[in-house]
Order: sequence, then C-alpha cells, then structure tokens
Amino acid sequence: MCLGHLDEERGRAVNQSPPGAELDPLVEEEARQTCQAQACCERLLGMPGRALFIHTLRIFETSSSQVPNFPEYVVVGVLNDLEILRCDGETRRNKPKQEWMNRVTEDDPLFWIWTTQLCVNYLQRSKGNIENIKQLLNQTEGAHIWQWMFGCDWDDETDDITGYVQCAFDGEDFISLDPSTESWVAAKSEAVFTKMRWERSGQIQRYKHYIHKVCNVGLKNFVRYGEKTLRRTELPLVSLLQKSSSSPVTCHATGFYPDRARLFWTKDGDELLEDVDPGEILPNEDATFQTSVTLDLSSVPSKDWDRYHCVFQVSGDKKKYVTRLDQSKIRTNGESGR
Repeated sequence: MCLGHLDEERGRAVNQSPPGAELDPLVEEEARQTCQAQACCERLLGMPGRALFIHTLRIFETSSSQVPNFPEYVVVGVLNDLEILRCDGETRRNKPKQEWMNRVTEDDPLFWIWTTQLCVNYLQRSKGNIENIKQLLNQTEGAHIWQWMFGCDWDDETDDITGYVQCAFDGEDFISLDPSTESWVAAKSEAVFTKMRWERSGQIQRYKHYIHKVCNVGLKNFVRYGEKTLRRTELPLVSLLQKSSSSPVTCHATGFYPDRARLFWTKDGDELLEDVDPGEILPNEDATFQTSVTLDLSSVPSKDWDRYHCVFQVSGDKKKYVTRLDQSKIRTNGESGR
C-alpha cells in the first residue's frame, strides 16, 4: 500500500546536494507530505501518458485515517508535474506554491478565498468518504488511505481537452470515471455499490462542470501565468558515480527541465538494453528533475570502457548530450562533473 513507499518518496525532495546533506526540517516535512499525496497517487492510480504539446493539471486529494505523522487531509495541485498549489487539514488554507500563481487574481480576485472554502468543505466530505469505504469493506480498524485524483489534459495544438477521475483505497484502484462513456467504472466488486450511489446522485454532471471550469478556464490560465517557467529547457549536471571499483557505474543527471527526457547507456553508439538498470525521473526541490541509469561492467575489460557513453536527451529534441565512460571522471565521494 501507499505507506510502504514513504521512505522512497522522501528522496524526491532532495535537491542537487552532496550525499549526506540535510534538508531544512520544515521543507523536508512538507516535501514528505506532498510526495506521499502526489507521487504515491501517481504510482497507485496510473496516469495517462502525454505528448509533447499536451499540458496536464491534476488535483491530488489524500485522506487518511489513523496514519501517524500525516495530516488527515491534503490537496496538491500539479501543473505539468510542477506543484502549483496546496491545502491541508492543518492550515485549512489554499496557498500558491509558485510565485507566478499569484497572477490568478488578475482573472479571479477571489480565487484563493473560494478555493480555500472548497478545501474546508472537501475536508469534511473526505472524512465521510473514508469512513463509508471502511464500513463498506469491513476494515474499520488500523491505518487507511483514500486517494482521489481529478485531472485533465489539454492539447494546445488541437485545443482538445480530456478529463478523468480516479480513486483508490489503501493503494488499490477502487473506482474511476470513463470520460468516453461518461460512466463510473468499478475496479472491484466492493465498489459497485459506490458506483450506483454516485450515478444516482449526479456525480458525473458535477465532474463535467469541473472539466469545463477547471480545465477550459483554469488549466489554460495557469499555463499562461507560468508560460516562461513551463516552456523553459534546462540541461542537467551529469555525473558518473561508483561505490567501489567492482561496483556498477551509475550515470546521474540532475537539474533538468522538463521531465520529458531520457537517460541511457550506449555501446558503439547503440543503446544498451541489457546490463542496465534505469531509475525513475524524480522531482528536485527547485522544480527541476533528476534521474539515473546504472551499467554493470563486471564482464567488460577496462580497455573497452571508452566504447560506452551515457546519453541524455529531451523528448522531441534530436540533440543528444553525451558523457563518455572515463574512469578518471568517475566520482565516489559525491563530487560531480559535467
């Protein structure tokens, strides 16, 4: 379930600091909560893929019951994988996470007021949701997490917009909205009752309104506010790392944006598919990303190392940024080379 990923998700808040560097406790705590709410939802719910010219807005709502050191309720708004707003049951305030999000009041002067009220209302609703599901599944004891994700994709070339809703309980898909048929889909038999109740209560019409207001208006405006940030390209700092002379070599790239990028090993110019272990693309604290790919060289003689290269490439860009496997460039103490 989601709780099993907590230690892993903590690493997503680490910036380009040397190994062993400490985060500010307040920053670390917020990053931990955000990653639990956002990244864990992404892993458990499974997000649709996106093309180069598609912008995404996702609202992650996480409710918890009897989970230590985690708020009962937290909402995170994410635009193109960049956190833009946040509200939780402790602060009970919706707040911008990007400076340019303050521009929202140009079009809607009361935005932060009415979205804060929504947050408070949803906090009460979420308590009822998680209790209902616990009763339905006869799991009234112990720690539980209810996750709700509303999102939409906007193709800024065709102007097509697709909205979707997905829910999970304790890390398992529970119910989702099929936008093509405008119907709820129960992921398990226990969710059929919820499907019938939501269909009777007109939940689909409510989400259609969300898609129109939040996606047609909100998403497009948010992209406009943050256009300079969202459309920028930042190249990574690339390092070759190795724990010992007999360990695999890790190519680590950090500080790049956007996250639509690949990092891979080649031999004589051909991409390697064996003896490699690619890592996830993870967010840094400064709104950039990092990733790594490990190469097992146990059967490769040192004289052949120069045939291997680590390649970074942004999706949609033909240009490749190549780092040759050079033993003199490998770092074992956390220092980085370009």
